[in-house]
Amino acid sequence: MVKAVVVLGGSEDVKGTIYFSQEGDGPTTVTGSISGLKPGLHGFHVHALGDTTNGCMSTGPHFNPVGKEHGAPEDDNRHAGDLGNVTAGEDGTVTISKVDNQIPLSGPNSIIGRAVVVHADPDDLGKGGHELSKSTGNAGGRVACGIIGLQG
Repeated sequence: MVKAVVVLGGSEDVKGTIYFSQEGDGPTTVTGSISGLKPGLHGFHVHALGDTTNGCMSTGPHFNPVGKEHGAPEDDNRHAGDLGNVTAGEDGTVTISKVDNQIPLSGPNSIIGRAVVVHADPDDLGKGGHELSKSTGNAGGRVACGIIGLQG
């Protein structure tokens, strides 16, 4: 079992902790919570770089090791880092529980050392027809991020 964690911080009051676990070559389970969001949908992605020297802007594009278009988590044609949306309730909190096959914690496409980014707006999952749909899901600004690290 490999485990990882990311502590999210943002420019506003957005914060959270996300946990990742993977058994062998199986899928990765993602759990955790985020608070301080505006109610509604927010894009939730693994970005390519574990660099926060310029805040969330320096985390680069979505993690996309095989050069696909942006899509929904269930799509065949998607970035590995495309984890869809999280939904904040009226109190601004989100509880996350996802399972994904494209974000391993070991091997050549490991997400360890990369970043999780929470966006201001909903991810249109590549289907919105906007010029940014096929690259970012038109998910808006980056309201929180953190670097994924190994957990003991």
